[in-house]
Amino acid sequence: MNRELHIGRGYKHFKGKTYIPQRVVRHADDPEQLMIVYCDIREDEWWVRPMDEFMSEVDHEKYPDVEQRWRFECPEDKEE
Repeated sequence: MNRELHIGRGYKHFKGKTYIPQRVVRHADDPEQLMIVYCDIREDEWWVRPMDEFMSEVDHEKYPDVEQRWRFECPEDKEE
């Protein structure tokens, strides 16, 4: 499945909080690496992580009790 990133929409992290991606940026030392800037607006906290990681599946070996498939899930995502 090729997932699409929805800027400005809420994404639920598998640990429970909801975050909103704000922008896609490039890493200063490696312009090929795309990063996601996202925030938890309820707590005014800002984060950045590689896009591949943001869009990745949950490590179910490390977190076997997590039912969510993706690290961050947007309600608009549809399974194919």
